[in-house]
Amino acid sequence: MGRTYFVEEAIGQYLSDLSTKLKPYVTGLLIGQCSPQRDYIIRAVRTPPKEEQKEDNIGPLKLASVDEEWITTHASQVVSRMLPGGLLVLGVFIIVTPELSKDSQNALRKLIFSVEKSLTKRRLWKPAEDEVSDRAALQICSATKKIVCRTYDVRDPKSSAKPADWKYQSALSASWLALDCTVNVNIHIPLLATSPNHDLEKNTKNGLNRWSKQIEDSVFLINGQVKDDDTELLEGQKKLRGSTQSSTQFSDVNVLTQLSQGSSHRSTATVQVCSGSINLKGAVKCRAYVHNNKPKVKEAIQALKRDIINTLSDRCEILFEDLIINEGPHKKNFEREYHVLPQRLFVPVPGSSVMLSDYKFGDEADGEIQERFVEMLDQSVQAEDIHIAEEINT
Repeated sequence: MGRTYFVEEAIGQYLSDLSTKLKPYVTGLLIGQCSPQRDYIIRAVRTPPKEEQKEDNIGPLKLASVDEEWITTHASQVVSRMLPGGLLVLGVFIIVTPELSKDSQNALRKLIFSVEKSLTKRRLWKPAEDEVSDRAALQICSATKKIVCRTYDVRDPKSSAKPADWKYQSALSASWLALDCTVNVNIHIPLLATSPNHDLEKNTKNGLNRWSKQIEDSVFLINGQVKDDDTELLEGQKKLRGSTQSSTQFSDVNVLTQLSQGSSHRSTATVQVCSGSINLKGAVKCRAYVHNNKPKVKEAIQALKRDIINTLSDRCEILFEDLIINEGPHKKNFEREYHVLPQRLFVPVPGSSVMLSDYKFGDEADGEIQERFVEMLDQSVQAEDIHIAEEINT
């Protein structure tokens, strides 16, 4: 039995519109959520055109020229900035003219594995053993509109294509469940004297790696209660019924980190010579979404844990990129400095209770965020729909 993808109805129209603007082919990402029984696709997003493509509007006529690196970079940026907990890149689509359709499965297979490889490299968490590792390869013929959906197991480089069902459904994400929490962060990261050039980025990643294990081991209270992993998230709560209007059921979550690992985890202390340290302090707003088809507590908490870990490491990455652009990589002045990490913001998805996220520095204008949403997610955003989730802490 192959997997079944339940797909937001509006995506059908979006893909159909893309196929009319065709320049022999269009590629893009499928965004959604896996669960053991079924998968949900709530967004399809075309790959942003490169500058030279915008100018001449004539695409190459061979699929061999699909720009793997450009598509992979787009996937990495969408995942690191735009997707709250629970949402993943679940696959890749391609819309092709009939002449190119024969080669398109090979092109899709290559893309799926290179996107997954790139996303895995950045993660500070490991996928669970029982996690769904199938990713969708969707091929659409621009002339006949025929859809072929197959899956590949990204954990197995030799995996062959399996057929999958693609089913449109209206108001698929209109009443998903959201888990919200604010995590107070106070992380001290020593900079080793032996590390060349005060490699801030590498040291920070190592420090965040240690912290992420603490988050993995934390206790999560949902609406003030500890719940068993295998119970249903909504057990004992009234479910919202009879409304296809987008409405979100929020659960408030508290994160209790353990102060010590107990005697069974005792480790030998080491003394290291340090030349400085980094302190990450503040309160970060974290959010995860889960489908409303009897989700388990385990799925919801796993999605929220990953959002907590991702949001901090992604912000540090954005800050380092910004510092390199503005100050150059060779800045040697290591006096005491304060940098404000970018703030998190959320933007609604039309017809859905799910919101997408982004980050902004204090001096960034709304227009820059709006441009980023158009480029990255092919979505126009009104300035009044940008919800800043955090206070700036200096």
